[in-house]
Amino acid sequence: MAKTGTTTQGLRAAIERSGYYPTLVAEAVQAAVGGEPVVSYLVHQETTFDANEVRRHVTVLVLTGTRFIVSHTDEQAADATSPSPYATTSTESVKLSRISSVVLSRVVANPESYTPGQLPREVVLTIGWGAVARLDLEPAACGDPNCEADHGYTGSSTADDLSLRVSEAGDGPDSVRETLTFAQALSEATAATPTSR
Repeated sequence: MAKTGTTTQGLRAAIERSGYYPTLVAEAVQAAVGGEPVVSYLVHQETTFDANEVRRHVTVLVLTGTRFIVSHTDEQAADATSPSPYATTSTESVKLSRISSVVLSRVVANPESYTPGQLPREVVLTIGWGAVARLDLEPAACGDPNCEADHGYTGSSTADDLSLRVSEAGDGPDSVRETLTFAQALSEATAATPTSR
């Protein structure tokens, strides 16, 4: 389930509609947003199956005029540290100038008959701002197949701070559409914001 929109009241209503500890989630998100007006938001709930348990997770993405805010809330079963189930909520606030990439991957069925505006069957929104990076290394080589010299390593670094997958089959067409809307708003905001390091 994903919901998107452009107002603080709409954000609160979308969190309420998700039905996932709305008071807890809304309080954490509102504390991070503060007094800034909301430009766009996306509320996405996921259900996962872990052994014999069903766990829920909600991600709330908020775009303000100056920041990108991401909030995650997970529920946990009772364990050795807690005799009762509990939830963990975290928020991160990122200046728009820190966002280095907004990647939107679209999966389209029957591409030969694609028409403009057709809804993808699945989208993956990946946002990078430098907090988490994946480094893939491999031994470097030269063009000589008989060379035994050590050429060190070569590799690539990929920003991978947040990745959100939304599919028509699992989340519904509205969720896919809302993810596209939020991705466009974030992309436009970062394009208009000078980067700083």
